[in-house]
Amino acid sequence: MPLPRKGLGRGLEALIDTGSESSQVQLEQNTSPFSTTFAPPKRPDGVSQIDIRKIEPNRGQPRKYFDDTALTELADSIKSYGIIQPLVLKDSGTYFSIIAGERRFRAARLAGLEEVPAIIKDYTDEEILQIALIENIQRQDLTPIEEASCYKRLIDDYFFTAEAISEKIGKNRSTVSNIIRLLELDERVQDLVSAGRLTISHARVLLGLKDKEIQFAAAEQIAEEDLSVRASENLVAKLIEEAEEAENSTPPASEEEQEADQNVNEAYRQAEEELQTLFGAKVNILQGKKKGKIEIEYYSPGELDRLIGYFKSRTSDVF
Repeated sequence: MPLPRKGLGRGLEALIDTGSESSQVQLEQNTSPFSTTFAPPKRPDGVSQIDIRKIEPNRGQPRKYFDDTALTELADSIKSYGIIQPLVLKDSGTYFSIIAGERRFRAARLAGLEEVPAIIKDYTDEEILQIALIENIQRQDLTPIEEASCYKRLIDDYFFTAEAISEKIGKNRSTVSNIIRLLELDERVQDLVSAGRLTISHARVLLGLKDKEIQFAAAEQIAEEDLSVRASENLVAKLIEEAEEAENSTPPASEEEQEADQNVNEAYRQAEEELQTLFGAKVNILQGKKKGKIEIEYYSPGELDRLIGYFKSRTSDVF
């Protein structure tokens, strides 16, 4: 069984009143209008056993990546020891929506549980999202990019400051600000960070490169050659120096050249729009100096299946 980790400041407790200093969360009386007909009876400690088929993940869940290996390990632990910390749910009338504990819910399904222990809370949708964000930020296995996205969402949607976030989760304000800056990286570099191929320290070094193509090329080199942070700093410094020399030695583009570049960019933008209409998905055309590529984004397995089906149907028409 995995050892319990230390909490990060007040964190989730700042939004959920635990009612005790122990890890066992106490439940307040269910105020849902459906409680008399839908909510199951509670134990003396305020925890209910909920049919897992009546639980639905939070549709606004800020966490997008769930490690399959880690989920399997948690499922094995649940088979042996059960769920130690109850889920926190909201009674939505015909189902229960997860406020906190989606990872435990997913692992419980893998473990084959029919019921899970849960606490029923009555929160607004806004409170649910804030709680989900804070809970995810507290997770040690949250990817740096997911953590940065959580911070940014608290700032953009709920007018938190970096200082307020640091107080909530017990991290230094400068640490919070530096993590948010990771979202300034090229999306391809962010993917390398999320995949664990680059550390936060490597990513912060790459922020010194403003050209996205050079930044991505440097990131790939760092990942492939497994460069140290110091070696990465030297690489980035060299690339910055080369870029400055090239800028100083290259005459400014003429009006005709600038207009031609604008026409090319507009053509790519129109092509992206046409492909997005065709596929029903967001499309990015990435044009390099010698080659380019087309990226098609999807956000669920069902959407991927739809795209694969589309391509298969088009292929059969051709052949």
